[in-house]
Amino acid sequence: MQTYYDPADLKKFGQIGEFQKEFADKFFAYYGAVFAEGALTAREKSLIALAVSHTVQCPYCIDAYTSDTLEKGCSEQEMMEAVHVAAAIRGGATLVHGVQMMNKAKELSM
Repeated sequence: MQTYYDPADLKKFGQIGEFQKEFADKFFAYYGAVFAEGALTAREKSLIALAVSHTVQCPYCIDAYTSDTLEKGCSEQEMMEAVHVAAAIRGGATLVHGVQMMNKAKELSM
């Protein structure tokens, strides 16, 4: 089955500089620095990236960080828990905006 997202395109990510090398170089330098060991371990950063990948619904990122977290020794349980954390935050963010709706509804009902 053909899909809009071609898994083979993930391997082409490094080629994004073909049309704008200067910005791609800056992005990859930044990306590399962000994922370097720091206050957070590379393993922790990978789990965060996996969770964020689900939040932004990027199939390429989900594939990449599923592989990366496994390579860094994360268990399937840890990975799914990270996804649930992302889902809880996303759901909470949607619900808290309900307060805005409630405020507006009350204002209009007066």
